[in-house]
Amino acid sequence: MFLAMNRFQVIKDKAGDFEAMWLGRDSDLPNNPGFVEFRLLRGPEHEDYILYASHTFWESEADFVTWTKSESFRKAHKNAGKASDPVTIGHPNFESFETLQTIGKSGG
Repeated sequence: MFLAMNRFQVIKDKAGDFEAMWLGRDSDLPNNPGFVEFRLLRGPEHEDYILYASHTFWESEADFVTWTKSESFRKAHKNAGKASDPVTIGHPNFESFETLQTIGKSGG
């Protein structure tokens, strides 16, 4: 399993706009080979921003890289960073992780 994560420092009074943008968008992610799951997370509130993270799980890093080169990716990111009134402080911070161990809840 491979996790691609972006962390966003969202300006406090723009949090509603940020959430509406994500929650109201059409996503083509489920139609991409190797896609497993997407999560948008709201984190701690700081003095001048709220931390958000997007997590996209893929079967492999190769599946993720293939998606980043696809039309689906270009379409999903066509307006990124083009807002006349920014909602974030700076650019998102990208991090990626490869799964070494998984422990799941056992079915019963």
